Amino acid sequence: MESPVSHDVHLHPDSVSLEELCTRLLRVSTKADISEALLVINELNLHSLINQFPDYIYVKDRRSRFVLANSATARAHGFDGATSLLGKTDFDFLGREAAEELFLAEQTVMTTGEPLADIEHKLEIGGGLHWFQSTKTALRNPEGEIVGLIGLSRDITERKRQDGLRRGHARLLDMIARGQPLERVLHGLVELVEEQLDGITAAVLLTEDGTERLRNGAAPGLPEAYCQRIDGMAIGPRAGSCGTAAWRREPVIVSDVANDPLWEDFRDLPLQFGFRSCWSTPIISAEDILLGTFALYSNTVREPTPRERELTAMATDLAGIAIERTRTEERIRHMAHHDALTGLPNRSLFWAQFNRAIVEARREQRRVTATYIDLDNFKQINDTLGHAAGDEVLRTLADRLGQCIRASDLLVRLGGDEFAIVFSNPRHEQNGDVVLRLQEFRATLSTPVAIDGADVHVTCSMGVAFFPEDGETPEALLAKADKALYAAKSGGRDQLQIWRRPT
Repeated sequence: MESPVSHDVHLHPDSVSLEELCTRLLRVSTKADISEALLVINELNLHSLINQFPDYIYVKDRRSRFVLANSATARAHGFDGATSLLGKTDFDFLGREAAEELFLAEQTVMTTGEPLADIEHKLEIGGGLHWFQSTKTALRNPEGEIVGLIGLSRDITERKRQDGLRRGHARLLDMIARGQPLERVLHGLVELVEEQLDGITAAVLLTEDGTERLRNGAAPGLPEAYCQRIDGMAIGPRAGSCGTAAWRREPVIVSDVANDPLWEDFRDLPLQFGFRSCWSTPIISAEDILLGTFALYSNTVREPTPRERELTAMATDLAGIAIERTRTEERIRHMAHHDALTGLPNRSLFWAQFNRAIVEARREQRRVTATYIDLDNFKQINDTLGHAAGDEVLRTLADRLGQCIRASDLLVRLGGDEFAIVFSNPRHEQNGDVVLRLQEFRATLSTPVAIDGADVHVTCSMGVAFFPEDGETPEALLAKADKALYAAKSGGRDQLQIWRRPT
């Protein structure tokens, strides 16, 4: 992109027109006599007018050399005045590819006489990427010959950024509304912020349920090794920027990690990757629940700019909406498939898991054990101690069963005081091994439950059936286990009964 030049001269109201002035300059410039061009510029007293414009105004000859430019153009190229620009081309300031693109466009204008109007393009100027909107039109001498061009370029970088920010904000809200995965939403949020800022890396950490730790949420710009080191960071009063922000529940601005005491225990980590400052803001829900943190990293020692603070506020708001939406949906899904009292899977989830276990066992030629469990005389607990005590007993026994089973086993509350366990037996495990495990379960369940300082003794009866010999489907297996349970109840309770085929 072209850039400005400037001369401190005054233009009188009755001065010659701009086109005439530029024509005179171009006549001089075609002789490559820059010194004479300067004399003409000083004589014409032109720049005091065009220097009033913040846009880039410039004139070039047929070889795309600057012969006139205003102060804005000069400053954009790092010069104090226009003198340094005269006779130079874009090849002296820009990368070859960008300069060639501009040169070809300008030569087309001067060859065809057709103007370029409001063309948007981006260039790297002054160490940063800028968007410009340019209009370029051919300049003719009194004989009608094209002797150069006049250009007007406007820096629209901020407008582009704002447009991009609005579109990105709307896109993220749409992703949240459509229930896109949280990881994808946060990833898009971080990328949007990084697109808006120069030299900044952003990251989101999420609070881990049941712990005082932060886990990686999204940080596509951070080195993988850094992400691995901060994953699981403890929340505390001196835990870097993010851990401390989560602890204080307020923004933490660290302008120099090399000297800030909050980074004392692990300051080598950010310095290893070139990060010198880190600013973190907690993400807090509408219900005042800590959801995570949003951080910006810079490789320079400084505090955030107003724009960086503004984008951080936007990002934490969007992140909070996305995280809350996801967690709400997770709670709803959990409630739809789990028992509200014990937290165990309910019937709908259990049957789906049971069917999958049978399919896998059939494919891998393994055995499956279905166990039906019913507490003995549970009604007496409710009648004598109340339903609150009964609920506490159910929660305690469900927790004990959950601690006994393996990750591959299924445990469900079928309703009331009835439970079921499905074991996906390893190849080496025999029916007798499973029965021994279940007897151990019964012993664990029979341990007294403390209710209001008193011990409540609970026993249970169990019925067992095996795949494939006792049934080929989940329904058939559980029905056989239920019949075996009935036999255990009829036989005096507090025992385990295996399904026996009628003889």
